[in-house]
Amino acid sequence: MSKGFALDLIALVPGKDERETIDGLLSKRSGSLGICRINFQILVHPRRDPGCYNEAQDILQPYTNRAAYALVIFDHEGSGQEEQSADDLASDLKGRLSRSGWGDRVQVLVIEPELEVWVWSDSPQVDVSLGWSKHSTNLRTWLSNKGFWPDKSQKPPRPKECLLEALREVRVRRSAAIYRQLAESVGLERCQDPEFNKLKGILRSWFSIGKDYV
Repeated sequence: MSKGFALDLIALVPGKDERETIDGLLSKRSGSLGICRINFQILVHPRRDPGCYNEAQDILQPYTNRAAYALVIFDHEGSGQEEQSADDLASDLKGRLSRSGWGDRVQVLVIEPELEVWVWSDSPQVDVSLGWSKHSTNLRTWLSNKGFWPDKSQKPPRPKECLLEALREVRVRRSAAIYRQLAESVGLERCQDPEFNKLKGILRSWFSIGKDYV
């Protein structure tokens, strides 16, 4: 527990999928993340990505004295600010949060283009979580044959569409539980998305094993 705070971390996300992803990581994968077990709370903004970008400083301001650190995560696509770069959005919002009372105890991740880019790695657990373990064709091969994932690309260009098509093929209903299962089972070193690696770095800088918190 961070000294003088009821919470180690307060997080704001745009939806249930993000909530289950982050909850799964923090609840079950602290060892793989290289961090201590922490006391955290995750808020879901009802206005999703635009709400996170435009109103995070207002939503999180009441927690400045309750939580040691704050983290905001939302998608670049769907934010209503796609004409700006993800880095510029993150910098702008981080500045507003810092001025609202968080100082240097806050970070912002803007996922480009969207959360589903974290799904796609070479882990066999992806096939299992998406219901493909009994399919006659490997999922990556099927997506490539269908034109959703070019052979030379590390990630599919439209990760959410890719996910929806994969689930539709095996008649699996999309749910937040799938995101949680992925977060709890896929090897974290296999996800090479820059924002995911940034998330790991942020968490380690705040909560690494043996580190004295705020």
